[in-house]
Amino acid sequence: MRDLDLTTLRLFVQVCETRNIARTGEQAHLAGSAISKRLAQLEDTVGVKLLTRRRHGVEPTEAGATLLEHARSMLGSSERIERDMSAYSAGVRGQVRILASASALAESLPADIAAFLQDEAHGGIHVDIEERQSTGVVRGVREGVAALGICWNAADFQGLETRPYRADRLGVIMPRNHPLARHKKLRFAQTLDYEHVVMPVNSAVLRLLQRAAGQENKTLNYRVAVSNFDSAFRVVQAGLAINVAPVEIAAPYARVHDLKVIELSDAWAPRRFALCMRSARSLGAASALLLDYLERRADSDL
Repeated sequence: MRDLDLTTLRLFVQVCETRNIARTGEQAHLAGSAISKRLAQLEDTVGVKLLTRRRHGVEPTEAGATLLEHARSMLGSSERIERDMSAYSAGVRGQVRILASASALAESLPADIAAFLQDEAHGGIHVDIEERQSTGVVRGVREGVAALGICWNAADFQGLETRPYRADRLGVIMPRNHPLARHKKLRFAQTLDYEHVVMPVNSAVLRLLQRAAGQENKTLNYRVAVSNFDSAFRVVQAGLAINVAPVEIAAPYARVHDLKVIELSDAWAPRRFALCMRSARSLGAASALLLDYLERRADSDL
C-alpha cells in the first residue's frame, strides 16, 4: 500500500463526522469536487469502498468505519509529534508524556512531578500528563502514546517493563451517622448490605470489588457510578451511599466535610502502583531521568 496522505485522511475524518462533502469543503475552504477526488484516490489506495452516498449526504461503510478509527489515531499521533517538535524548537530539551490513573493523579504524582521540575537540572524538561483508566494506561504505553504509565500494579502489564511506585490503602468513606461508622476497621463483606457509589463502571477497582463481593456470594449494590472522586464523595456527603476509595484521597475530604473514613482490613486493601514502559533502555534522556526520580520517591513509602 502506498503511503497514506495525512491531509486526505484529515478530510476523510471530517467528511465522516459531518456526513456531508459540501459542508466539509466549506470548513476546509476547498471545493467539494477537490475533496471527492481525494476521497476517490484514497479508496483506490486502500482498495475498498469507504463511503456510501445517501440522499442527504454520505456515511462510512464498514471498511470506512475501520479506517476512520485508524485515521483518528494517526492524526492524533501527528499532532503529538508536531507539539513535541515545537517544544524543542522553543528551547525545551526534553518532552515526557505520562498516562496515569485517577488515583495516582489524585495522590502523590502531581507533587512528585512538581518537585522533579523544580530541580534546576530539569529546567528544560516539559511533562504532559493525561488521565486514563488502568487498562487505558497500559494500552496507551503499548501503543506508544506515552513513554511512561502509572497505575495500580494489578493491571495486565504483559509485554511491558515495570518499576514500583508509591502505595496507598483502600478504605470506606461514609457519613458519621452511618451504621458502620462505629467500627475502627472493616472487612469489605460488612459493607455489602449497603448501597455504594462507584467509579467508572469498567474501572479496575470496581472489578476488584465485584470479585470480592462474588467471593462472599453477594452482589455489590451500587446506587450510582461517577467519573471522579469529588463526585463520589459528594454523593456520600448527601447520605445516598458509601464509597470505597483510597484513604489518602478520602481522608482530607472527610476532615473538611465531617465524614468518616474507615480502613479496610482485607488482604487486597493495601495497593501498590507501578510505573510501566515499553523498555527502560529505549527511553529518551528526559523520560529516563523522570523514571529514576519517581522510583526513588517510591522508596520513601517503604
